[in-house]
Amino acid sequence: MMTSIFLILAGFVLLISGADIIVKGSVAMANKLRIPPLIVGLTVVAFGTSAPEFVVSITSALQGAEGLVLGNVVGSNIANILLILGGTAVIFPIAVKRRAFFRDYGFLLTVTITFIAFALTGVFVRWMGLVMLLMLAAFIVFNYRSSKSDREAPGAESQSPWAAKSWWFVSSATVLGLGGIVYGADLLVDGAVRIAQAFGVSEEIIGLTIIAFGTSLPELATSGMAAFRKQSDLAIGNVLGSNIWNIVFIMGAAATITDVEVPQQFVRYDMWVMLAATVVLLPLVYRRNKITRTAGVLFVAVYIAYLASQILISRGIW
Repeated sequence: MMTSIFLILAGFVLLISGADIIVKGSVAMANKLRIPPLIVGLTVVAFGTSAPEFVVSITSALQGAEGLVLGNVVGSNIANILLILGGTAVIFPIAVKRRAFFRDYGFLLTVTITFIAFALTGVFVRWMGLVMLLMLAAFIVFNYRSSKSDREAPGAESQSPWAAKSWWFVSSATVLGLGGIVYGADLLVDGAVRIAQAFGVSEEIIGLTIIAFGTSLPELATSGMAAFRKQSDLAIGNVLGSNIWNIVFIMGAAATITDVEVPQQFVRYDMWVMLAATVVLLPLVYRRNKITRTAGVLFVAVYIAYLASQILISRGIW
């Protein structure tokens, strides 16, 4: 048991450290090549913060652990909204720019509904994965075109602290970060499966809780720091963007590589929680143009209740 716990902890450390290195290195490359800041955010940074979920899901899919694949995607999206966005609002209420929010939120809601429609068939197959990857491409193109009318100066978050370093340093560090993510994901999946087998806990629940929270830590760190610095757009944009990438990129790539069967627990319960968490954002922003501290406390409380429900499910009580 101690070995399994060590594998999970080591995996988390490598995943998060690797993701941080990839973001810094990739953005530094983009800075050197003078790629537009928006494209950096939608591609390089979004991939970097979603890299832990991506590698864990692909590794799980190749190992035949479908419960971990879906649990990671669905659980991360639930955690991103209820725990990370809620916790961020508790630190400092999040003011929202309606135009940017509704543009990205509309796409998030669309891909979430598409994901659920595919899941209801019982299995994600290759053509579904390709559809989701095409939706990702459409999202990037749409935001790029929309950015042409955005006259705001690029934020400091678009500049990497490694921008002045040599190409050799940046490229070597990025490759090292990728290696850390790949190896960390393998350790994490191995440890999680061992624990699931030892306690008779399903892979779905392990993916929805332990792995989902661990792979969401990069988003937690980013949004928490954004709230502390009162950078509201970065805080909510980080969550919306990450959730979109989790569905269309991570699930799309996994389904393209191999068929992913959908466990009944997701059909009966978890994906509806994900949809509800996504939908509830709309009235909050529409009415007040912000996510208040009270709403943040409520979000966190609901997430704790959700974790409690997973314990009940694992024990067969509910």
